[in-house]
Amino acid sequence: MPAVFVHGNPETAAVWTPLLRELGRDDVTCLSPPGFGAPLPAGFEATVGGYRDWLSAELEAFDEPVDLVGHDWGGGHVLGVAMTRPDLLRSWVSDAVGIFDPDYVWHDLAREWQTPGDGEAAVARRFGAGLAERVASLVDRGITAPVAEQVAAGQDEAMGRAVLTLYRSAAQPVMARLGEHLPGAARRPGLAVVATADHVGGTEEQRHRSAARAGAATAVLPGLGHWWMVQEPRTGARALRTFWGSLPIPQSSVQP
Repeated sequence: MPAVFVHGNPETAAVWTPLLRELGRDDVTCLSPPGFGAPLPAGFEATVGGYRDWLSAELEAFDEPVDLVGHDWGGGHVLGVAMTRPDLLRSWVSDAVGIFDPDYVWHDLAREWQTPGDGEAAVARRFGAGLAERVASLVDRGITAPVAEQVAAGQDEAMGRAVLTLYRSAAQPVMARLGEHLPGAARRPGLAVVATADHVGGTEEQRHRSAARAGAATAVLPGLGHWWMVQEPRTGARALRTFWGSLPIPQSSVQP
């Protein structure tokens, strides 16, 4: 089964590099959401629903259901597909299940982006800064320097515009209402990654609660933060292998 990885904000597909090196698979595709390491087409709806529909369309191009893995907003897009288009998936993995909990409160920076005027100023400071400053900001937040340099190179004005539109489309109670459909994700095997030092995706209780509602197993990564796939790629790869190894073998793959 092909594996498909989707990253989030403020990232490019480079965040997956250390993890993919550990996995050593040759059937992996990284999809970059429009505006996040990929062009932001004129007229693209950079909203929660727009990115869900974009990802569904991308997965329709595969010849068979995929093992879908998402981080940050990529994890949110993964759940959007799992809840609405399970036919496109063999399985799903997300570290963002907590944002669908009814009690989830957006973090301070997200609320700033959601505020007209304040959000535009914050985006201009972050994405308009020089490359060295953008790299330093990512390193300070937990990304290793080699990966931070690759990610920062992809941060631009278009990413800033996508950030504002996406976060404003997700202001509460939008995510709580979407979370009412979490049980639909149970139609395919799921895994919720719970990095215990990641404080932007909800409390541990919220993440476990959402995982249970989505019928998902959990992989707890003690002491790891938001960028667990960069901090300890071997640990992340082990969690994915264990989950994938637990899945039933598709009948088409069984030799007579």
